Amino acid sequence: MKRSSFITWEQLKVGAVIVAALVVLAFAVYKLGQSANLFSRRYTLYAYLADANGLAAGGTVLVAGQFAGTIKSIDFLPVDNDTTRNLRVAMAVDRSLETQIRTDSKARVRTLGLLGDKVIDISIGTPRYSPLRPGDTITVLPSLDYEAVLSQAAGAVNDMVGLTHDLRDITSGIVEGKGTVGQLMTNRALYDQFVGTIGRANAMLTRFENPNGTVGRMLDDPTLYNRFVTVVTSADSLVRALNDKNGTIGKLLRDDTLYTHLVGMATAGDSIMKAISSGQGLAGRLLNDTTLYDRLNKLTTDLNAILEDVRRDPHRYTRGLICLIFCK
Repeated sequence: MKRSSFITWEQLKVGAVIVAALVVLAFAVYKLGQSANLFSRRYTLYAYLADANGLAAGGTVLVAGQFAGTIKSIDFLPVDNDTTRNLRVAMAVDRSLETQIRTDSKARVRTLGLLGDKVIDISIGTPRYSPLRPGDTITVLPSLDYEAVLSQAAGAVNDMVGLTHDLRDITSGIVEGKGTVGQLMTNRALYDQFVGTIGRANAMLTRFENPNGTVGRMLDDPTLYNRFVTVVTSADSLVRALNDKNGTIGKLLRDDTLYTHLVGMATAGDSIMKAISSGQGLAGRLLNDTTLYDRLNKLTTDLNAILEDVRRDPHRYTRGLICLIFCK
């Protein structure tokens, strides 16, 4: 049977729908590529890392937080002593941002959100530095290790749990009446004593506030303050007088004449003591010569005997004395 050469209306509608779908698909692909910068020209920058830290080929590259390219590849480098350059990351960055990325720009591996994908974020450089060219290397700053943060957070949680247990033990002891705070919370007698003490303290403060009392007068009467100011002023005048170089105290403090005389007296006294100790002179012989001591002792004994005899028979000595006076 011969097929008709005319296009039917149904076929035309199907073809129109297919064409429209292809146009929509092309427009969507164009828009998606435009939003993802798939059709923009790019150039390659390199960064060296100690570890990938969650990065993968095809990952996102940001400049100042805005989408700027993708990670082309992550390659291992030969093993050497520099453990900070284990991996080489090739980044395809939009050429339109070439003037923004300069030699003072820094890259950092960070996370989109708390648990999001890993990305490389590049900071914008300053005009005083030249832009990075294709194939140049950008410096990577150390990134925050979330595993270490989570480990520290776990330690903090453990400490908080231990603190909660301690607080529970403390509150249990208070409820059971243990310790001073527990007794204050549960012991009615101690509470009453505390209230009584506060009442007596209030009564004492009331007495202190009495304007006719000693403390009240000290607080309200300026007489004591004025007297204290007078005493301080007098003391200041006395200190000034003592500091006067023409006064007695001032001369004692500043003039070394008295000190010189005292030194001379001490020297002379030392010479006298040395002379006495050596037995020179009367004082030295009195201290060192036992013969003179014995004679003085005998003389004292004889005088005492004569005085005793005079007391017993005074006429024996006065008769001759009277004759001696009147017989002439």
